[in-house]
Amino acid sequence: MGRVSTGARRAFAAAHVVADAAESSRSESLASIDFEATMVFRRHLASLGLGIAEAMDTAQRGMGVNWSTARELITATLDEVGDHAAVACGVATDQLDVPAGGELDVLADAYREQLEFVEARGGIAVVMCSRHLAAAARTAEDYLSVYRRVLKAAERPVILHWLGETFDPELAGYWSPHSLDEATQVVLELCSTGRVDGVKVSLLDAAFEVKLRRQLPDGVRLYTGDDFNYVDLIAGDDDGYSDALLGVFDPLAAVAAEALRALGNGDEARYRAMLEPTVPLARLIFEAPTQFYKTGVVWLAYLGGFQSHFRMVGGAESGRSARHLLRLWSMADHLDLFADPELARSRAKSYALSLGLPLSDGP
Repeated sequence: MGRVSTGARRAFAAAHVVADAAESSRSESLASIDFEATMVFRRHLASLGLGIAEAMDTAQRGMGVNWSTARELITATLDEVGDHAAVACGVATDQLDVPAGGELDVLADAYREQLEFVEARGGIAVVMCSRHLAAAARTAEDYLSVYRRVLKAAERPVILHWLGETFDPELAGYWSPHSLDEATQVVLELCSTGRVDGVKVSLLDAAFEVKLRRQLPDGVRLYTGDDFNYVDLIAGDDDGYSDALLGVFDPLAAVAAEALRALGNGDEARYRAMLEPTVPLARLIFEAPTQFYKTGVVWLAYLGGFQSHFRMVGGAESGRSARHLLRLWSMADHLDLFADPELARSRAKSYALSLGLPLSDGP
């Protein structure tokens, strides 16, 4: 099966991690990952032809997974599937032990350290939004000064990461503390350097994404991170389309890969027929407070048989209510997302019974 990325659209699924069930709890300061189960899921994504976005927020980066664990994760994934799938790896500043802010030069050096690590192992660098930089920067020029140094150090074009405050409240005002227009100009200036492959935009604002996409220099991609409006954004219009780097492509991997292949073959009707019914499920997974979407992603992986338990790094399985999770099961079941629907139903039923809840067949 050919990679989805060899067609017109390039697509990455931001992959979750499987916690070590015996070691993970809210009180653990460091993540304990079941690397064997985690790599099984990455092999699954690669077998479908999807690229993998590793050590991103879907993998609980900055929410239990620190740089030390991320290094292990990046190395393991590149060793496991790097010859079979494109692997984009998160580059940030989370090796720094500073609670808020820091010197701009120190932050630039931290970015460069992680960039060098990823590029030396053959990964595509995704320069993630930094909470440290968001706290330290006072002007748009502060962001430009840090990112110019990072891009100058890059051996290959990188993906810039624009994660909105809906996903992480600490990133409010990223690129510019003054206005969205000024922030856009910062991003466009960086994209004009010739060192940027694309921009991953997760603002959940489809109109803004289309506007930005039309302003990008030739050859610079817009990777949608909009888990609400991905169907239309990827399909595009007469002026272009968005590529994809999506957390929702983790639970939707099989159907997304097939739909994208249809779109690449010119069959937009089939693409829409396959993906449009998944939007209500995606909107439920990513409903406010959006930063807890990872709980739903891991829940669906558990129901789908990709892991043997429903425990998460840092005890994050408590991030959504039981009723929310059971609604996810019902909606996913009605979409025929589970390769083994009886296993999914059995696990959902056991979970519901353990809490004294009925298991409804309705979404």
